[in-house]
Amino acid sequence: QVQLVESGGGLVQAGGSLRLSCAASGSILSVRTMGWYRQPPGKQRELVAEITSGGNTNYADSVKGRFTISRDNAKNTVYLQMHSLKPEDTAVYYCNAAVTAPWPTGPRDYWGQGTQVTVSS
Repeated sequence: QVQLVESGGGLVQAGGSLRLSCAASGSILSVRTMGWYRQPPGKQRELVAEITSGGNTNYADSVKGRFTISRDNAKNTVYLQMHSLKPEDTAVYYCNAAVTAPWPTGPRDYWGQGTQVTVSS
């Protein structure tokens, strides 16, 4: 059984910063790409940022220059450092990880439970 546990959400004023963390635990052989998605109220879930096991990153245009994704492969943990937050960043943020578990599970995607980020104007 693989679990992703997120932490670090909360309420912050516009211009402020927050750091999200997501740790993968359980029966894990390897973790490939890890990422953060968000779902604003009334909208679809969208990619925020992702990072490969080798450290290559990809960001949504709306967060480039403000958010930084990083990971600790030894801890199977991914982080999202968010600066200069805007009210439009308000959303539930979900962690995603491509995990290979032992047979018979094999490779599949896992999602965290979501953490609320609210940015007040």
